[in-house]
Amino acid sequence: MTVSVRLPEPIERELIAYCQAHRISKSEAVRKALELLLGAEIRQPTVYESGADRFAADQAHTGNITRQRICYIKKLDLHSRTAS
Repeated sequence: MTVSVRLPEPIERELIAYCQAHRISKSEAVRKALELLLGAEIRQPTVYESGADRFAADQAHTGNITRQRICYIKKLDLHSRTAS
């Protein structure tokens, strides 16, 4: 959507200076200002939030995962020794 806005010269000068200082376009600066004003800033999820369902996959196991893994490795080692 395109919007045209008439700004008083002092505000336009401040906008231009802000955009140059922050190396963003006037459109981006106005978009950010409107998001803040309207409280509609779209929050990006954190990396953890994006993958939380996959990070918690270990919760399906019961007990101590490290102990279970060690027991499993020992069983594999015993199996490989008896198979030889």
